Amino acid sequence: MVTETCEVTLAERGSEAEWDGFVGGHPDATGYHLWRWRKIFEDTFGHEGHYLIARRAGHIVGVLPLVLFRTTLFGRFAVSLPFVNYGGVVAEDDPAARMLVTYAAAEAKRLRLSHVELRHRRQQFPDLPARQHKVAMLLDLPSDPETLWGRLDRKVRNQVRKAEKSGLEVAAGGLELLGEFYEVFAHNMRDLGTPVYSRLFFQRVLQEFPGVARVVVVKQAARVVAAGISYAHRDSLEVPWASSLRAYRSLCPNNLLYWEVLRQAARDGFRTFDFGRSTPGEGTFQFKLQWGARPEPLCWEYHLVSRRTLPDLSPRNPKFKMAIAMWKCLPVRIASLIGPRVVRAIP
Repeated sequence: MVTETCEVTLAERGSEAEWDGFVGGHPDATGYHLWRWRKIFEDTFGHEGHYLIARRAGHIVGVLPLVLFRTTLFGRFAVSLPFVNYGGVVAEDDPAARMLVTYAAAEAKRLRLSHVELRHRRQQFPDLPARQHKVAMLLDLPSDPETLWGRLDRKVRNQVRKAEKSGLEVAAGGLELLGEFYEVFAHNMRDLGTPVYSRLFFQRVLQEFPGVARVVVVKQAARVVAAGISYAHRDSLEVPWASSLRAYRSLCPNNLLYWEVLRQAARDGFRTFDFGRSTPGEGTFQFKLQWGARPEPLCWEYHLVSRRTLPDLSPRNPKFKMAIAMWKCLPVRIASLIGPRVVRAIP
């Protein structure tokens, strides 16, 4: 039973090693809890990091990374963590976790924020309002690619073979492939009616995590038709960003992209492949499901300050229907130019 109280403070700039030491040793921490992501959010989106540390007897017993939003479109709020799949409280025990949320609530009131959003992998605070509209899509990996291939659905194997017979080829690397990735990613985001992240964001990810974050591209001759970025953490490999060109989808480049990443992940000894979060019933959810991925519900928990209802900034919100339709009509060059200015307000 824990009897000693915690002290919660804002993490100072010199806390990086101490912070990452705790995150690296906690089983519930994700790769996005690492301090370097704070630098990425601040450098590329201009949002202030508000990272909280809970200590007991001088030792870290919990952390909560928050990113503050001060926007014209959606007001002032905090998210843990925006623009990536996971975040939230990581603590050794419930009292430490509670102290972090209590401190975050006081900070939200002091800073006049409307709410705090905690993107947890599981429910941690049953008394907080929550949304469970997203799932993580996870696939257990065997120790060899041959076993993995045998487990795949016949339709998936046929699509991979079709891509190979169409002359598609795969290449992997780092910053040298960023331009080719971004060209496909920006084009696809425009087609979806979604503002695109800046190229600088992906550049900083690759710079901060060399070898941990990698670019994978699928080419037909000299043309890149599909691309993705993978991100490794412990024994799990994730593809948080991937896209393909609609004009080439009949050749199944996405299937070849994911198969090559999965095959290499099995060879490299990863035990889990994370397809990233999805909304059940949507196209990306069905695509990941056909690979054998299992959905695991995510839980986004909220502390509401001045709001009475939970925020909904998703593309499914009817309020954004007209904006999405208009965005799809923009030339890719224009959408890529103004997209980063808009998307910085959308966590």
